[in-house]
Amino acid sequence: MAASRARRPERREEPLSRERIVEAAIGLLDESGEGGLTFRALARRLATGPGAIYWHVTGKDELLGAATDAVVTGAMTAATATATAGATPREAVRSLAVGVFDAIDAHPWIGTQLARAPAQSPLLRIFEHLGRQVQALGVPQAAHFTAASALLNYILGVGGQNAANALERRPDTTRAEFLDTVSTSWANLDADEYAFTRSVADQLRDHDDREEFLAGVDLIVAGITALR
Repeated sequence: MAASRARRPERREEPLSRERIVEAAIGLLDESGEGGLTFRALARRLATGPGAIYWHVTGKDELLGAATDAVVTGAMTAATATATAGATPREAVRSLAVGVFDAIDAHPWIGTQLARAPAQSPLLRIFEHLGRQVQALGVPQAAHFTAASALLNYILGVGGQNAANALERRPDTTRAEFLDTVSTSWANLDADEYAFTRSVADQLRDHDDREEFLAGVDLIVAGITALR
């Protein structure tokens, strides 16, 4: 009877690798944030044991770094392609800036990781790319560090704040509803103490996050080029 049974084909599973682990970690981080990334949850997702994962990564800190590096590398690859395709330094800066902005928007946990490890490779790659464009803009050597740092801090700061706003918004509330609520609260502030904030309340309601972000990048680049 055993010989007459149809033989089941052997199931061939993709071997566990560092790349698969990092990809699964990114998925968990996107779904549940840093708190949801545990080796037990990762082992369940990969249908393996925690010990097999430890063979490829030593701990959570290394895994967070690798996940951040993987996402930033994707954004950098697109930005570098733009820079090597004959784009002006200003266009190259905008390409990188919006790439990082979109990456943080899609993966809010990245902003925290970049701020937490300023000396590690993902952040350094962004800084290096910005610095090269600052050089290409003809900025004096003495102002290179200040100019590149201003761009980097703006990109990370606004990208991180945008992600924080998205997380703060209730799941059942749209972005438009959230902005309308905040705008209304601004418009009702004390007229003497918050005269300026009240005056731009309607602009807050109608603004586009991405366009405002790039407008800020343009302002910084315009100031940088004035250094020439």
